[in-house]
This record gives sequence, structure tokens and C-alpha cells, in this order.
Amino acid sequence: MTPSSSSFLRLVLAIDAISSGAMGLLLALAAGILEPLLGLPATLLDYAGVALVPFAALVAYVATRHDLPRPGVWAIIVCNAVWAIDSILMVLSGLVSPTALGSMLVVAQALFVAVLAALEYVALRQSTTVAA
Repeated sequence: MTPSSSSFLRLVLAIDAISSGAMGLLLALAAGILEPLLGLPATLLDYAGVALVPFAALVAYVATRHDLPRPGVWAIIVCNAVWAIDSILMVLSGLVSPTALGSMLVVAQALFVAVLAALEYVALRQSTTVAA
């Protein structure tokens, strides 16, 4: 895959890295403050935040490679899809009892992550087609 054929993919990956990193830091640093607002356990928020920070670093690393590694991009797409699905399932499962704000936030971020995964998939397909 050539760098010029993947500028849209790089942009989407950059947005993914920045948003994942920002959300990760927010959740990890403010889990105790967010718990009563969202109705989600601080431990869950903290672990989610701690997981997002290295994920964001990985996405940034992949996005800045001269030649975008297809397996790396696929791994990001799959992780995003799983995150989005698991977020919705968490709310629907009844294992947590989020507030209305917490439910809205979980669903909104799940939709955002699903859109990122879809855009990354489309951009990867376009880049592969252009490079071929």
C-alpha cells in the first residue's frame, strides 16, 4: 500500500488514535468522578481507560508507518468492531446499571467507534484497490 493512496485511511486512523487516547485518559484519570454521573463502576471505567491508552498508541504507530501494514489496520478494525458490540451488549446485559447519561454515553461512543471501524474498512479497501 502506498502512502499517497492511503491519506484518507491515515486521517481516520489519526482520528481514532486521538479520540481513543483522549477517552482513555479521561476514563483513567476521572473514573471516580464519572462513576456517580454515569452509574458505571469506577473500576470498569478505569480499566477501560487503561486499555484505551496503549490501543491509541498502537493506532498512532500504525498510522505513521511509511507503508501502512494491512494486518495492523485489520487488527484495529476488528478491535473497534468488538469494542462497539461489547459496549452495547454491556448496557443491554443488565450487568451494569448506568444512569440515563451513562447509557447515552456508552451508546454514543459505541456508535462513534463503529463508524470509525466502518470508515477504516472502506478506506483500507479503497487504498488496496488504488495500490493494485
